[in-house]
Amino acid sequence: MPSRTEQFQALVGRQPDNELFRFSLAQALSADARTAEALPHFQFCVARKSDWMMPRILAGKALLHLGRREEAKPLLEQALSLAVTQQHEDPERELRALLADLGHTTA
Repeated sequence: MPSRTEQFQALVGRQPDNELFRFSLAQALSADARTAEALPHFQFCVARKSDWMMPRILAGKALLHLGRREEAKPLLEQALSLAVTQQHEDPERELRALLADLGHTTA
């Protein structure tokens, strides 16, 4: 039986413009500790939908994991703005904590 990663790689192979398949593949790759491979798929989702908070959070976390703090910061700031606007309290708290660790002050 194919792994989740293999399942979503096959789906993305058939429909490369499907952002839900890309997002699911990125999540599966992240779960397999393949962060660098997941990142472009999260970034694809970020580029496709300006109001999609989760890919921004996960791309930001992936960048942090890869030691790319300065690249992570704007994505996490965008995600925080979306969390506030969309009234997602748990992600808002998490993002404020992440950004505080990066030396960012939030209102």
